[in-house]
Amino acid sequence: MVLDCLSDPIRLAIVYQLAQQEHVSNELCCGDFYSLAGKSNLAYHFAKLRECGLMLTRVAGTNRFMRLRREDLDARFPGLLDAVIKSASKDAERLLLSTESDVIEAG
Repeated sequence: MVLDCLSDPIRLAIVYQLAQQEHVSNELCCGDFYSLAGKSNLAYHFAKLRECGLMLTRVAGTNRFMRLRREDLDARFPGLLDAVIKSASKDAERLLLSTESDVIEAG
């Protein structure tokens, strides 16, 4: 189910961007992903990522903050998330993903 979910390029891009931000902030807001797709399309992909256990969403007022469930995934599937992220980094340009140099600094 996890690999099937990650087979979609938009969901892979979401996971990749969340992983790239982990060392700065472990959460990103919905608006941080608007470059990937429209709001309703993103809502669908966020739901799929939550259903398969890749992501958690925290609601704060009108904002939704997403983060990876890295600890849970690493416990259940050791090394899987790192392998997926490493592979996605090789295709970052094709998938229109931000690279490590594009990571948003928390201020």
